[in-house]
Amino acid sequence: MWFKNLSIFHLSEAFTLSPAELEQQLESLAFRPCGPHQELTFGWTSPLGKSSQQLVHATNGFMMLCLKKEERLLPTTVVNEVVQEKILEKEQQQARKLSKKERAEIKDEIIFDLLPKAFTFSRKVYAYIDPKDGWLIVDAASAKNAEDLLSLLRKSLTSLPAIPLNTLGKPATIMTEWLLNSKAPDDISIEDECELRSPEEQGGIIRCKRHDLALPEIKNHLDIGKEVIKLAVSWADRISFIVDENLSIKRLRFLDLIQDKVMDIETNDEAAQFDVDFSIMSAELANFIPRLLELFGGENKA
Repeated sequence: MWFKNLSIFHLSEAFTLSPAELEQQLESLAFRPCGPHQELTFGWTSPLGKSSQQLVHATNGFMMLCLKKEERLLPTTVVNEVVQEKILEKEQQQARKLSKKERAEIKDEIIFDLLPKAFTFSRKVYAYIDPKDGWLIVDAASAKNAEDLLSLLRKSLTSLPAIPLNTLGKPATIMTEWLLNSKAPDDISIEDECELRSPEEQGGIIRCKRHDLALPEIKNHLDIGKEVIKLAVSWADRISFIVDENLSIKRLRFLDLIQDKVMDIETNDEAAQFDVDFSIMSAELANFIPRLLELFGGENKA
């Protein structure tokens, strides 16, 4: 169970709930499948999947949570086709054009009839709380998924003072300096992907993949004012990732140094393997996040 993305939130007040107390708070918003006429439901489910009923999985002081969303698949094209057929049928029967209100009512009726027959699909968003250092870390590629989990957690706990990661330095400016001067900090290796943007409104964007970022053509773009808004890097030969101007981490990979630790530990079942993966991952990220802050000038707590 390895996170592939990091949306990092700072807990501005001490998180004092024990795993058992947190579990109790989450139970009222536990996941329930979509009813026949529900388009979307979401709630807390066990991070361990069907093998467990526990909504909180705790290891070494870290607490893992999992948000599950279920949605009914009702394609717009299918709905529109059935609606148009029904409207045409009624207009022919009544020899008149239906009003906008009548058309809307027909659409609502069609959706109501079709929903129970629609397939459902589900997806999960994982996160964990680090009470000691005051972080909520969400494995979410989009800001919306991270905010959905944070919103449900706030609802479960009544309140949760959590703010997105913010640094004193501007990430785009610092990453631009790394490329412009062809020198990053010693523990950072620049890889082969970046995104550059002109600073003016609606400015042009250059995307480079599998490209030598030390080539003069990249420097030429930087010399005329473009900024680095995404950059692929690796840290201390332990993890590789893409960091953007908002300090969101995408395509996170734990490298051989970390994977070798996992291979050295024998496990007997999925739950034990989950525990090993979570322990090693959370320990690595507990070291990485302070360094991430340091790279970009320290945390801005204002």
